[in-house]
Amino acid sequence: MKRLFIYIVACCAAFVTASAQTGTPSSAFTEAFNPEVYGVTSLAIAPDARAGSMGDMGVATEADINSQYWNCAKYPWNVARAGVGVSYTPWLRKIVSGINLANIQGFYRIGDYSAISASLRYFGVGDVAISDVSGNVDEGFTFRPYELAIDVAYSRMLTRTFSMGIALRFILSDMNYSAEATSGKAFAADISMYRQGYFMIGSRECSLAWGLSINNLGSKINMNNGQDNRADFLPTTLRLGLNMTIPFNQYNRLSFGVEAYKLCIPTKPQFREKGHEEETQEAYEIRLNEDYYSVSSIGGFFKSFGDAPGGFGEEFKEIRWSFGAEYNYNDRFMLRTGYHYENKSKGNRQYFTVGGGFHMSVFTVDAAYCIATNPGNPLDQTMRFTLGFDLDGMKDLFNRKRR
Repeated sequence: MKRLFIYIVACCAAFVTASAQTGTPSSAFTEAFNPEVYGVTSLAIAPDARAGSMGDMGVATEADINSQYWNCAKYPWNVARAGVGVSYTPWLRKIVSGINLANIQGFYRIGDYSAISASLRYFGVGDVAISDVSGNVDEGFTFRPYELAIDVAYSRMLTRTFSMGIALRFILSDMNYSAEATSGKAFAADISMYRQGYFMIGSRECSLAWGLSINNLGSKINMNNGQDNRADFLPTTLRLGLNMTIPFNQYNRLSFGVEAYKLCIPTKPQFREKGHEEETQEAYEIRLNEDYYSVSSIGGFFKSFGDAPGGFGEEFKEIRWSFGAEYNYNDRFMLRTGYHYENKSKGNRQYFTVGGGFHMSVFTVDAAYCIATNPGNPLDQTMRFTLGFDLDGMKDLFNRKRR
């Protein structure tokens, strides 16, 4: 049990600041540090290296194989007819080994104006042995907790500059440690929009794009077979981004953008102070059920815009920001950098990212590296890797070999 606890804490640590000070009174701590709480935390992890090297932004960047997680409405804009990508992230290696996120996604353009796409993501924490209350480990009984998400999407260009997409997702979370416990299941959907237009700066034709997406809007997830009526919210996320690309000549261009996103889930109530005394546990449980657990996922989406205890100031702190830039040479070699900012009261994930990519006619290799700016951040030195395959390029390559 101790080892299981360590793994679960490690999973959550990516979204909880390591710089929270110890020795702070509980009432003061809850006022100063009040992040959103949700289930299936792996859904909030950016899977691909391109976005991971640009501050974890991707809702408005140029279309690529990895658009499924960020904004599936971008797929009809791909130059390639079809593609498949595989991403791998060794997660929280500074805390414990064995945690990783694997993701595979692919798309196929139907004609010139629409596309279908799909992805499969697997988040595992390795083999975990069960121990009793005395700490004795039963080597004969181990289990492998994991979270799994499968989705399919359809996207279409409605005009020459505007497209929309919708994705449907099945989610399975099996983080249990006994035969009596059950896995949590949920369904969710993404709704995405993307617009790309062109304008002139001198003699250069530049592009300006914006993207909007609502991700993981769906049912709540219960890890106890629905017996305690305390299902968790999924990490429903509202994203809005801008991205501009400036070509310098035939071979060189620079893209840079900004993205803001907010978790559209209610803020979990904390203990209140009544004068110099905290409310009773019974009173808190009643308020917790009424104001949090009894709220539906759709109701929680709208409630999330005005339920922060600190009012508008705290609501604004719930907005996370990503800034990124990409230099592209002849669609062959890419250099990227970015910065991600999260308020210290909502998780304190603040880090720079760097990375690059190399593209051939058949495949693309991308890598990303995270450099945390706050001491002890568990995301520091996180690596991401993505390998993409252009199916059109592979087809042409095989045809040339046959000739």
